[in-house]
Amino acid sequence: MPTGRPDAPLEASSPFEMRVKLGEHVPETDVRTALRTGDLGFLHSFTTGSAVDGPGIRLVAWTTSCMFRCQYCHNPDTWTLTNGIPVSLERSIAEIRKYANALKSMHGGFTLSGGEPLMQHRFAARLFAATKRIGVHNAIETNGFYGDKLSDDELHDIDLVILDMKAFTLEQHKKVTQGLGNQEVLDFCHRLSRLRRPMWLRYVLVPDLTDDPAEIDAVARFGASLGVVERVEVLPFHQMGKYKWERLGLSYRLVDTKPPSAELTSRTIEIFASHGLNTV
Repeated sequence: MPTGRPDAPLEASSPFEMRVKLGEHVPETDVRTALRTGDLGFLHSFTTGSAVDGPGIRLVAWTTSCMFRCQYCHNPDTWTLTNGIPVSLERSIAEIRKYANALKSMHGGFTLSGGEPLMQHRFAARLFAATKRIGVHNAIETNGFYGDKLSDDELHDIDLVILDMKAFTLEQHKKVTQGLGNQEVLDFCHRLSRLRRPMWLRYVLVPDLTDDPAEIDAVARFGASLGVVERVEVLPFHQMGKYKWERLGLSYRLVDTKPPSAELTSRTIEIFASHGLNTV
């Protein structure tokens, strides 16, 4: 595997590109300072032209570090903070400015994804404040576990929260994420509801893991109860990240799992729609 590369290109052709050890040269004390201040972020990459990470055409920054270990994760290289490129806040803002006019003309914007962006919550908060000043629509893709790290004012700097809903019941959430609970996630959703912050929900459909109709119905009922969910995206499982698990030497439980059938996907979408949610 490659060693640390502070000069690694920011842009990647795809978030599925394998990137590791790009920030391992950064001293531990500097890492702690970066997490505390947000002056520096660790990014897998920027990708341009996304049409699936928020409205319109998006510029997406992919952060590294995540507390979940989802069985179906297609980017396990983003679990580790120092796999990412150390990028100053100023450089990140400059990258967004470079595309600002084009993003506005395409009714798009900037999305911060991961990994889990709120593992670097100070960097995320300052980046969103900057995009607001630039006048570019922004969105965060998050699992919601560390939503309490952002103040109400900081949440108002975020135009759209795209929440990756792993499960509703505690047992199922622990099964999917390999150990972590979800009370923090549910609390964050309730908080977004109270603040009337726009949300999208995402649900990854994996045969024999996340396809239980009762669990899906519970997620749908919860989402509908919030009153701020504008859209639900059912994402069919795929194997595009399988090679990363293998190269990282990780135990991959879904090696023989096939993508969901069109019929299963359709039934799942119908469950969400039956609760009055807009589905795609």
